[in-house]
Amino acid sequence: MPSSVETDPRAYAALYRISSLLGRGDSPPETLTAILTTNLEVFRAVSGSIALLNPDSGRLEIEVHHGFTRSPGDVALKLGQGITGWVAFHGRPQIVPDVAADPRYVRVRDDVRSEMAAPMLSAAGQVIGVVNVDSDRPAGFTEADLALFLRLTAEANAVMAHLWQLRHLRTKADQLESLIAVGQTLVAKVEEQELFDTVTRDARQITATHTCALYLCDLATENVHLVSLAGLASTPLSSPVRTPLPLHSCLVGSAVHTRRPVEFANVQSPEFIDVIDLPHDPDLRSLLAVPLAVENEVLGVLAVFTDRVHRFNNDEKRLVGALASLAAVALQNSRLYTRVFQSEASLRKNEQLTTLGLLAAEIAHEIRNPLTVIKLLFGYLNLDFPGGDPRRTDVRVIGEKLDELEAIVSRVLNFAKAPSNLHSRWSVADIIEDTLVLIRLKLSQGKVHLHFHRPDKALVVDVHKGQLQQVLINLLFNATEAMPDGGEIIVTCGFDERVRPAAATQIFIDVTDTGTGIPPTLQDRIFDSFLTGRPDGTGLGLSIAKRILASHHGDIQLRATSDAGTTIRLVLPFAKP
Repeated sequence: MPSSVETDPRAYAALYRISSLLGRGDSPPETLTAILTTNLEVFRAVSGSIALLNPDSGRLEIEVHHGFTRSPGDVALKLGQGITGWVAFHGRPQIVPDVAADPRYVRVRDDVRSEMAAPMLSAAGQVIGVVNVDSDRPAGFTEADLALFLRLTAEANAVMAHLWQLRHLRTKADQLESLIAVGQTLVAKVEEQELFDTVTRDARQITATHTCALYLCDLATENVHLVSLAGLASTPLSSPVRTPLPLHSCLVGSAVHTRRPVEFANVQSPEFIDVIDLPHDPDLRSLLAVPLAVENEVLGVLAVFTDRVHRFNNDEKRLVGALASLAAVALQNSRLYTRVFQSEASLRKNEQLTTLGLLAAEIAHEIRNPLTVIKLLFGYLNLDFPGGDPRRTDVRVIGEKLDELEAIVSRVLNFAKAPSNLHSRWSVADIIEDTLVLIRLKLSQGKVHLHFHRPDKALVVDVHKGQLQQVLINLLFNATEAMPDGGEIIVTCGFDERVRPAAATQIFIDVTDTGTGIPPTLQDRIFDSFLTGRPDGTGLGLSIAKRILASHHGDIQLRATSDAGTTIRLVLPFAKP
């Protein structure tokens, strides 16, 4: 037999009206209002409401209502309170023929005589809300009305479930888009304080929370520092509180020790009165603290605060966790960039010292030849004066000073020589890759894209690694400065393919750029000392490179240059087996 709902002439039109709401819009309040309106019209009710269960407070809050002569305001019913609360607590529908005789009834309209209420259920069967309608007649609703009411409520459940899921997916998509944007922004941040402020500002915006704070922890001293705060007008971002706080006395310390997200329902509770790391704001309520961890090392804690008691769901925890992970990686990168800057500065300093040393060696070498001539001619004069003649003393002093000058020149020349014991066998590809790591930030800042592919065969040389890296760095810096608006550098290495590998005695390293080329007037003299085409150049880089390659029994050559770019080749002998 067909059910009473199937034979009810009101059913199909009402079910269609509710089911068709799914394609009309995506606003939950508007959809709930349309659902309530349909029920009011079908059952000729004078008033009604839809209340949803707040998971944070565990109370029923009226979302939409109609026909109330008294505004419900911010009324929130406890489970079991009123007829609506009773239905939510027990999960069963109710028909109250005479509300005046029911002590549970909470009056919102003077002429209400009877009421019908049904629970809204999730797909898992949990109560998520209650729909109720009122009549101005005693016993205004029948069992047939209740059966149809339950069917309409079930359809409303399905519509709202799809609507909430759609909004949830859109929110997820927006959050993912925001996370990608935040990740791209954070990667570009090198200065730490700017990074910290960006993290807290963006995290607060994405999570729609009241306040966001970032703490750094120092596990060696067991301290934490509040380094950035977003959301409190009384605490500007440019003035974070960097006073060290003992980790064991801080609420965020639990996230550091457990290495997991931790939440606190209400930080204004009396048990948190002595916590020293909480921002001073009486509006703060719930807290979610997530550790910033990289490779099992906790760098700090990202904390978000709400201005009402709130229970963070799994999606919110995953979102804050993703933000914390991005912040941790960005912080790690920032520190690595700092080390690269320091390494580059050290290389610059070493290059300057090497330049001074080689310049001193060149001067000493040039001095030694005339000094040798002077010493020989002085000895050839065979000056010999009587014992009492003061010139005899002068001759002795001149001879001693010539010997001292020769000793000084010899020491300078010996000091400038690279000790042979610093030479060792190296893979050319390894030296190139290590050098590229040192200058990757310089290339990135100059918008230079570098391409290097390891050769298929092992190319081994016997060299002083630091000196060869100095030559490569000098060439790469020269190439970068030849491309002020960015460009490409291609580094290749190999040996003469026309020679059988077993018979090849030399390998080459080519550095090719897409710069403007070397002027024709300088091409024949680029390896001369003090020759430079830049106002701030010393003109010693390539001349020093020439000497370094010569000391390694190799050479440096200008292979090609034009307005399309330049290729410089380094030539080195294969290491002896």
